[in-house]
This record gives sequence, structure tokens and C-alpha cells, in this order.
Amino acid sequence: MSHYYTDNADMSHDRRVISFRFLGVDYRFVSDKGVFSKDSVDLGTRLLLENIDHSSLKGDVVDVGCGYGVIAIIIAKISKASLLAIDINSRAIELTKENAVLNNVSVKTCHHDGLSGIDQFFDTIITNPPIRIGKVKVYQLFAQAYEHLRVMGELWIVIRKQQGASSAVEELTRLFGNCAIITKKKGYWILKAVKA
Repeated sequence: MSHYYTDNADMSHDRRVISFRFLGVDYRFVSDKGVFSKDSVDLGTRLLLENIDHSSLKGDVVDVGCGYGVIAIIIAKISKASLLAIDINSRAIELTKENAVLNNVSVKTCHHDGLSGIDQFFDTIITNPPIRIGKVKVYQLFAQAYEHLRVMGELWIVIRKQQGASSAVEELTRLFGNCAIITKKKGYWILKAVKA
């Protein structure tokens, strides 16, 4: 069985256009079978976008596990940051490229599994992590984020309470020495860790 956190290049298509309004701006995203939340922008992504400190979004920003590009594209629109969108799923990367053009923003893309082997450092790393890959791999992603952040760089995460939010806070605190719970809403926690 194929999952959104694997490479779905050969899966059949079921393309659709999703409308999404954020901070008074209307966005359109092409979605397809085989990508995360293909029918609508999920609540976790919406809450993450609403709670990120937009004034801190500058320099190099990466969206890890970008799906069809919602986070990367909106941040490219509302900030002056340079955006990179990474996903293991080649269909997600192709959709992100298409959606960046559709929404008239510049977003670089990279078909890659996480940040391991990426030769770049970032000011902000943002992720709505694919929890179903398992805790070990999610925590590896946290460690990769720490390694790829510049000093005082920020990691922003959305995670559901029932999918291990409390233990994620503990792991991030172990790695970073800090982890702020920015908000808790409808079962989702927005977390921020800063590389001191």
C-alpha cells in the first residue's frame, strides 16, 4: 500500500483544486491522490501558519514534508524569506512546483527524505511531520533539524496530542535545551524550539 510519506510517482491521478484563504489572501492549490490531506488544507497546517511568528520569517526557511506546498507557498507570499520545500514524495514536489507558479511565488523544491545529506543551513525549519512513519523516524527528523539550523534558528512543529505531543516536547527539550508550547487547540499543539 502506498502512503503520502513514500514516493507516489506511479499512482493513478485524482487531481482537484483547493481554495484556501489566509490573512485576507485567496490561494488555490492543485492536489492529487497520494499526497497528505488531498481534499482540503488540514487544521494542523492552518494552526501552524496562524501561530508562527511571521516577523521572524527571514533568511533561509525550509518546509520539511511540504506536501503540495501550502506552508512554503504562503510563507513565500507573506515574508521576504527564501523558501525551500522538501518532500520524499515526488508527486508532492511536482504539485508544489505547480502551485508556486499558480500562486505567483518563488519556492525552490528538493525531492529528498528529510534533511540528512542536505548541504545547507536554515534560519527557520517548519514541519507538519508525517507521524505515521513512527516515533524513531520523527525524532531523527528533529535531530536533523537541530543539525541544520543556524544559531538562534527556530524549529516550528505541529503535532496532535494523541500522536505524541507530550513526548515530542520532551525530545525537543533534550535536543535543543528548550521547547515552547505556543498553543494548544482542538487537539493540536504548536511547538517551537530554538537552537541556542
